[in-house]
Amino acid sequence: MGYTIIYYDEAVQETVLSLPTTLRARYFNLTDRMEIHGANLGEPHTLALGEGLFELRLKGAEGIARVFYCTLVEHRIVMLHGFVKKSQKTPLRERRLAETRMKEIKYADTR
Repeated sequence: MGYTIIYYDEAVQETVLSLPTTLRARYFNLTDRMEIHGANLGEPHTLALGEGLFELRLKGAEGIARVFYCTLVEHRIVMLHGFVKKSQKTPLRERRLAETRMKEIKYADTR
Protein backbone atom coordinates (compact mmCIF):
# COMPACT_ATOMS: atom_id res chain seq x y z
CA MET A 1 0.00 0.00 0.00
CA GLY A 2 1.35 3.42 -0.95
CA TYR A 3 1.64 6.54 1.14
CA THR A 4 -0.12 9.83 0.54
CA ILE A 5 1.58 13.19 1.05
CA ILE A 6 -0.57 16.06 2.24
CA TYR A 7 0.21 19.57 3.47
CA TYR A 8 -0.61 21.29 6.74
CA ASP A 9 -2.03 24.20 4.73
CA GLU A 10 -1.67 25.99 1.41
CA ALA A 11 1.12 28.19 2.76
CA VAL A 12 3.32 25.15 3.41
CA GLN A 13 2.61 23.83 -0.07
CA GLU A 14 3.47 27.24 -1.57
CA THR A 15 6.71 27.34 0.42
CA VAL A 16 7.74 23.97 -0.97
CA LEU A 17 6.71 24.86 -4.52
CA SER A 18 8.69 28.10 -4.35
CA LEU A 19 11.96 26.45 -3.31
CA PRO A 20 14.89 27.12 -5.66
CA THR A 21 15.01 24.75 -8.64
CA THR A 22 17.51 22.12 -7.46
CA LEU A 23 16.01 22.01 -3.96
CA ARG A 24 12.51 21.61 -5.38
CA ALA A 25 13.71 18.83 -7.69
CA ARG A 26 15.32 17.06 -4.72
CA TYR A 27 12.09 17.47 -2.73
CA PHE A 28 10.02 15.81 -5.46
CA ASN A 29 12.58 13.03 -5.91
CA LEU A 30 12.52 12.20 -2.21
CA THR A 31 8.76 12.53 -1.77
CA ASP A 32 8.23 10.19 -4.73
CA ARG A 33 10.34 7.64 -2.84
CA MET A 34 8.42 8.33 0.38
CA GLU A 35 5.12 7.58 -1.36
CA ILE A 36 6.47 4.09 -2.10
CA HIS A 37 8.72 3.28 0.87
CA GLY A 38 7.28 5.38 3.69
CA ALA A 39 8.28 8.37 5.76
CA ASN A 40 11.74 7.35 6.99
CA LEU A 41 14.20 7.03 4.12
CA GLY A 42 17.15 7.23 6.52
CA GLU A 43 20.12 9.54 6.53
CA PRO A 44 21.20 11.58 4.67
CA HIS A 45 17.70 12.02 3.18
CA THR A 46 15.54 12.06 6.30
CA LEU A 47 16.15 12.34 10.01
CA ALA A 48 13.82 11.16 12.77
CA LEU A 49 13.76 13.91 15.40
CA GLY A 50 11.69 12.02 17.95
CA GLU A 51 8.07 11.95 19.08
CA GLY A 52 6.90 11.40 15.49
CA LEU A 53 8.59 14.42 13.91
CA PHE A 54 10.84 13.95 10.88
CA GLU A 55 13.05 16.24 8.84
CA LEU A 56 13.42 15.99 5.06
CA ARG A 57 16.95 17.15 4.27
CA LEU A 58 17.34 18.89 0.93
CA LYS A 59 20.65 19.95 -0.54
CA GLY A 60 21.18 21.50 -3.96
CA ALA A 61 23.21 24.02 -5.92
CA GLU A 62 21.25 26.90 -4.37
CA GLY A 63 21.81 25.83 -0.78
CA ILE A 64 20.09 23.73 1.87
CA ALA A 65 16.43 23.47 2.86
CA ARG A 66 14.49 21.52 5.44
CA VAL A 67 10.89 20.32 5.45
CA PHE A 68 9.47 19.02 8.71
CA TYR A 69 6.78 16.36 8.54
CA CYS A 70 4.95 13.72 10.54
CA THR A 71 2.94 10.61 9.78
CA LEU A 72 -0.67 9.79 10.49
CA VAL A 73 -2.67 6.57 10.33
CA GLU A 74 -3.79 5.32 6.92
CA HIS A 75 -0.34 5.88 5.40
CA ARG A 76 -0.51 9.69 5.38
CA ILE A 77 2.55 11.92 5.53
CA VAL A 78 1.86 15.54 6.49
CA MET A 79 4.29 18.26 5.46
CA LEU A 80 4.23 20.71 8.37
CA HIS A 81 6.78 23.44 7.64
CA GLY A 82 9.59 24.17 5.24
CA PHE A 83 12.36 26.74 4.97
CA VAL A 84 15.71 27.46 3.33
CA LYS A 85 18.54 27.27 5.83
CA LYS A 86 20.65 30.38 6.27
CA SER A 87 22.95 29.03 8.98
CA GLN A 88 24.59 25.74 9.92
CA LYS A 89 22.20 25.05 12.78
CA THR A 90 18.42 24.78 12.32
CA PRO A 91 16.79 27.69 14.17
CA LEU A 92 14.80 26.50 17.18
CA ARG A 93 11.74 28.56 16.18
CA GLU A 94 11.48 26.62 12.90
CA ARG A 95 11.39 23.29 14.74
CA ARG A 96 9.00 24.60 17.40
CA LEU A 97 6.54 25.71 14.72
CA ALA A 98 6.62 22.22 13.19
CA GLU A 99 6.15 20.61 16.61
CA THR A 100 3.14 22.82 17.35
CA ARG A 101 1.56 21.98 13.99
CA MET A 102 2.23 18.27 14.48
CA LYS A 103 0.45 18.29 17.85
CA GLU A 104 -2.48 20.12 16.30
CA ILE A 105 -2.73 17.69 13.37
CA LYS A 106 -2.40 14.59 15.55
CA TYR A 107 -5.03 15.89 17.98
CA ALA A 108 -7.45 16.62 15.14
CA ASP A 109 -6.77 13.18 13.62
CA THR A 110 -7.84 11.40 16.82
CA ARG A 111 -11.21 13.16 16.97
